[in-house]
Amino acid sequence: MLDSRAIADKLEQAGVQATAQRIAIYQYLLNEADHPTVEDIRAWIDKHFPKMSRATVYNTLNLLVRAGLVQEVRVPDTSRVMYDSNMIHHHHFLDEETDELIDVDSDLIDVQPRLTKDFHITQVQVLLRGNRRKKRP
Repeated sequence: MLDSRAIADKLEQAGVQATAQRIAIYQYLLNEADHPTVEDIRAWIDKHFPKMSRATVYNTLNLLVRAGLVQEVRVPDTSRVMYDSNMIHHHHFLDEETDELIDVDSDLIDVQPRLTKDFHITQVQVLLRGNRRKKRP
């Protein structure tokens, strides 16, 4: 768990001014949240920082994404966007029963695009969908 000083340092290293609002939102994403939606983030902010504006939350999330500190995970066929602070290359599994988004190590998925040299691939993101099997006692 990173404290607010370490969070401020990470922000500043990425070229982001470390305001109290940005530190709070980034700290929540790093330490407490697991693929939250903007609604989840707003609920946490409303509880802990009730005077923070909606625009500040949205602007901070966009800034964190642009700075490469957080990534957006868009769920196809929905308008849902989740935020992921795990910046190590990985994929996701969406449990359709619980709506939980689970990190999947990129070594477990083999993707080998066969595109012509006309295409320059900069990133591959895989979203697997299904149901997580319940563990038997």
